[in-house]
Amino acid sequence: MHHRSSMLARAVRFATLAALAAPASTLAGGFSLNEQSASAMGTANAGAAANPENATTVLFNPAGMSQLSGTNISFGAAVLDIDAEAKEAEARRNLPGQSPIMADGSLGGDIAGPAVLPNFYMTHEVNESIDVGFGIHAPYGLAADYDDDFVGRFFADETELTAIAFTPSISVNNGNGLSMGAGINLIYAEGRLTRYQDLAAQVYPNAFAAAIGQGASPAQADRAARQAVSGYQDPYADIEGDDIGATFRVGFLYELSDKTQIGLSAQTGTELDLKGNATISDFPVPGVPGQTTTLSEKVRVPLAIPESATFGIRHNLSNQVTLLAGATYAKWSRFEELDIVSREANGQITAAPQEGAILSHVTEKWQNTWQFNLGGIWQATPEWALKAGYAWDESPVDEYLTARIPSSDRHWLTLGAQWKDAQSGWTLDAAVGTLLFTDDPAFTERNYQHSNPDEVADLAPGVEDPSYFKGKYELSAWSASIEVSKSF
Repeated sequence: MHHRSSMLARAVRFATLAALAAPASTLAGGFSLNEQSASAMGTANAGAAANPENATTVLFNPAGMSQLSGTNISFGAAVLDIDAEAKEAEARRNLPGQSPIMADGSLGGDIAGPAVLPNFYMTHEVNESIDVGFGIHAPYGLAADYDDDFVGRFFADETELTAIAFTPSISVNNGNGLSMGAGINLIYAEGRLTRYQDLAAQVYPNAFAAAIGQGASPAQADRAARQAVSGYQDPYADIEGDDIGATFRVGFLYELSDKTQIGLSAQTGTELDLKGNATISDFPVPGVPGQTTTLSEKVRVPLAIPESATFGIRHNLSNQVTLLAGATYAKWSRFEELDIVSREANGQITAAPQEGAILSHVTEKWQNTWQFNLGGIWQATPEWALKAGYAWDESPVDEYLTARIPSSDRHWLTLGAQWKDAQSGWTLDAAVGTLLFTDDPAFTERNYQHSNPDEVADLAPGVEDPSYFKGKYELSAWSASIEVSKSF
């Protein structure tokens, strides 16, 4: 990752996000984030594409800007608090041709902590037909950090993805209930992946041969070699990178009647190419016992951002009650693998004759997902409104769950309140939400070939059960959000 002192980088770091491994549980499928607006969060984002309450419509449906008068701003922040822990875990180390050595260590602790997601949106009415807007928000994010002695440390340690989007938008309307909008999401993202390197396959045979050379029996040499493996200092791999990309959003809003309107918003996908460096510290110097060095190589990590489409409907049941519903489809099947690719020839880590060598491969094969939302607003008084919402959120992680992304389907329940002073133009929204998971994810993660990710890697002839991590996780999360809006 490139260390930057620019304002952009400081803003990105301020927008520190939540949750890869189990925190992927807090996300709107994959590594998208639900918590972009307190006003929408109060109804679990139900009907957000058809309910332009304030300037946050820049994000949910740029066509909604046409229903806002004058100049509008909205700004706020959400807090995510995630509890994600492995309740059962074991890992087998890479030792071809020998009886297995199980990794020692802990369950890894709570791998996710609280995170803050700020946002800012603004719209301006140019004339009766045209509105423009701008937003700064955190659309994607992942973060997990296991304890250093985690039993699965050879599969995952730290995982981070931080992203911030700048969203200029425009909308036009025909004066007869139809509005259209478009926007660009300029995304800056930076990521980090770390884990410990398992050198058991190298340490064991060397220690075994040394013990035999000193007159030990095979059984004694085996015990000595296993002790050498358990007492060996594991090298530490750290990969960092960043990139800038863009997606495009279009939206439509149509008033079916004075009580009902529908909205549709669609976003293109893209692929970020996080470029940076890979370093492996404490790597043993060949032929020099006890001496280590640090290896470094330029790398990139391709990261797919999915296409998505959101439909929303708003119906005013009465002057006091509004019903909202919506659905979002996301093409997460774009995310097939997590690869770390060399950007140089004859690097210190790969020593490959040309760039493009794969340093590390993790099979993902995510599935496309749906999210369904229902919500309601009760205008209790001219100033106060109460909100509630429910969403069913499908996890894209199906067959290939990993220590970095143990996830499951979830139910999202939210409550919100809104205070509005029509005379001054100030509005205050607050919302809270909780996530309930359909099950505790349990899985076995293995090493896979890049050429055929459906097959376990052939570590040695005759080996049927290579190294693995097996875990069962318990997930829970809650969030809270506040937002201040002003119309001029």
